[in-house]
Amino acid sequence: MNYSTPDLAQHPPRSPRTRLGGYAHLPRLLDKARAHLAGKLGDYNWNCPLDQRFFAFAGVTADALLAAVKEGRGDAEMLEWLAATQQPKRAAWEILAWSQWLENLAPGDVTRHETFAEHIRKMAPKRDDIRTMFDRLELDDYSSFGGRA
Repeated sequence: MNYSTPDLAQHPPRSPRTRLGGYAHLPRLLDKARAHLAGKLGDYNWNCPLDQRFFAFAGVTADALLAAVKEGRGDAEMLEWLAATQQPKRAAWEILAWSQWLENLAPGDVTRHETFAEHIRKMAPKRDDIRTMFDRLELDDYSSFGGRA
């Protein structure tokens, strides 16, 4: 896997649970940004609702992050960019609390619950341990690349 230009038609991005600088989802977001710029996003969506939650908390825009990624920055350099750019600045405890909240986020309203249940019904109808959005994303990544639940 080439992390500079990942091909998300060939493999999934990193797990949303993987953290960078304490931020859940950031490594996955960077994989998607790099793939988007390379035209190799596959079936993944750039600036999806989960990405938008990150941008809102981190205090940066999707366009600004994409422009920084386009400069060829690695993960550590992107973390430095984020710390210098974000408004408001986030303390370590805020990042930890937000990441824990995001990692445990459930579908939300009734429509989202129905969609969530339908995805599980299609991918793993006998599983009863898929409870959070991250659980479903990881199951989808696994199933999309040949895994059998």
